[in-house]
Amino acid sequence: MSALETIRGYLRLGEELGTSGMPEPEHFAAMRAAGFEAVINLALPTSDHAMPNEGELVSAQGMTYVHIPVRFDAPQPEDFDRFSRVMEVFDGRRVFVHCAANMRVSAFVFLHRLHGGDVSREEAERDLRKIWEPDAVWEEFVNRKLAEWKQPPLD
Repeated sequence: MSALETIRGYLRLGEELGTSGMPEPEHFAAMRAAGFEAVINLALPTSDHAMPNEGELVSAQGMTYVHIPVRFDAPQPEDFDRFSRVMEVFDGRRVFVHCAANMRVSAFVFLHRLHGGDVSREEAERDLRKIWEPDAVWEEFVNRKLAEWKQPPLD
């Protein structure tokens, strides 16, 4: 088992994308060793096990750090828009995205992969459900975005 596989909710989605819940400080060296070039954190600074010096830990490994705090109980369309723009900047590079439990991330990554046409709807939805069944707040959030794109809602 790799060090990354010990992170809560770890899920590798191809060569360029890894996702998980909150890593431990020692996981950042493992991310770099696995070839990741950037870390995006969607957790709040007050999330369980959040590290106030995460940006420093990531930078010390020679990776880029981006923090987009997303409220779990109230995700906003602007949060996803910002995430999408950051993912576009890192297109073609290996990116590791995490939050507290990989729930926020799995929803955002589902939408991003679907909208970008990177994978089929079936594959994107299957990967989302490997992590969780979105609760009412997140199902509504995802379905609003899907409706904008004239896509059917989550089953």
